[in-house]
Amino acid sequence: MTRFAFTLQATDGRARTGVIDTPRGQIRTPAFMPVGTAATVKAMMPESVAATGADILLGNTYHLMLRPGAERIDRLGGLHRFMNWDKPILTDSGGFQVMSLADLRKLTETGVTFRSHIDGSKHELTPERSMEIQRLLGSDIVMAFDECPSLPAEESRVAESMRLSMRWAQRSRDAFGDRPGHALFGIQQGGVTPELREESAEKLKEIGFDGYAVGGLAVGEGQEAMFGVLDYAPGQLPADKPRYLMGVGKPDDILGAVKRGIDMMDCVLPSRSGRTGQAWTRRGQVNIKNARHADDPRPLDEHCTCPACRNYSRAYLHHVMRAGEMISGMLLTWHNLHYYQELMADIRGAIAAGEFAAFETEFHAQRAEGDIPPL
Repeated sequence: MTRFAFTLQATDGRARTGVIDTPRGQIRTPAFMPVGTAATVKAMMPESVAATGADILLGNTYHLMLRPGAERIDRLGGLHRFMNWDKPILTDSGGFQVMSLADLRKLTETGVTFRSHIDGSKHELTPERSMEIQRLLGSDIVMAFDECPSLPAEESRVAESMRLSMRWAQRSRDAFGDRPGHALFGIQQGGVTPELREESAEKLKEIGFDGYAVGGLAVGEGQEAMFGVLDYAPGQLPADKPRYLMGVGKPDDILGAVKRGIDMMDCVLPSRSGRTGQAWTRRGQVNIKNARHADDPRPLDEHCTCPACRNYSRAYLHHVMRAGEMISGMLLTWHNLHYYQELMADIRGAIAAGEFAAFETEFHAQRAEGDIPPL
C-alpha cells in the first residue's frame, strides 16, 4: 500500500511546490480543496469537480455526524463510495463548526456538548469521538480536534484555548493510532501572538503529526493580520511536512498564503459565490446579476475553457441567474472552481520555474485593470 508521503519538488522564496502521495492518488501542492460539506460540493457532480482539476475534497465532520450519521456512511461503504469520489478526502474535526454554535454548546476539558442546529438533539464531541467519526467516514487526511476562538479575543482567552487544543491534540494522536495510508494533521493555534504560535508549534512537533495546519485564521481578523501571522507561523512548523491554512480564501488570499509557505487551502467561497451570481476571474470579481451584462454576447472570460465560458454568453448567465434557474448556480460554480484550480496550476508552474514573483506582479496587475468594459 502507498503510504502517506510529502515530496517537496521546488521552492521559490518561501513558496513551495510538491506532491502528497496517498493510496487514493496524488495531491499536487499548492492545492486548493473544494468544500463538500454534506458529502457534496453544492451544485456540482463529483465528475465535474474532478474535471476542474481538483485532487482532493474537504468533508465536514460536524454536518456528516448529524446527517446522515457516520455509522450509516460506514455501513454504506464509507464516504468515498457514498458520494462517488475516488480521490483523497480531508475531513475537518468539527471544532470550527462547534465554535460557531456558541449559544448551543458547553465546553469542558473533556470536549464539547452541543445541540444540533437541525433538530435540537444533544451530542458530545471529544477528541476520541472526532477520531472515531473520521475513521468511520474513511477520511484520507484526518484533522485533530481543536477549539478555535473567534478573533479579536483577549490574549489570555487565546492562550487558554490554545493549550486546551494542544491537550486535545495529544488525545487525538493517541486515539488515531497507527493507520497506514491515512494521515493525521495537527492544528497550530495562538491567534495573532507569535509566542503563543511558537508554543503551539513546539507542542505539536513534540507529539508528531503527518502534516500541520495553521488554524485560527480567517475568523474575523482581516487579511493584513492574517498575512502578519503567516509571515512567521509556517516557518515554525516542520519544513518536510505539508502546511495547511484552514478556511482560505479569496484568490489574493491564496497567493499571499502560498508566498508565505502554505501548501494546502480550502474555502466555500468559489461554490457559495457561484450560487449568488459572483464569478471570480483573472480580472477580479464579476457580479453577473448587474444589468450591464443583459445584452452582452461575450463569454464571462474569453481565456477560460470551463463550460460556462465555452458555451454560454454573459447575457445568458445574467438571464438564468435573475430568473432563479438552477443552471445559473451550476455554471458559475463550475467556472469558479475551474478558475481556482487553474490558478493553483499556474502558481505551481511559476514556483517550479522560479518565476513566482513575476507571476504575482502580473496577477495583481490584471486584477487592477478590472473587468472588461461594457459594450
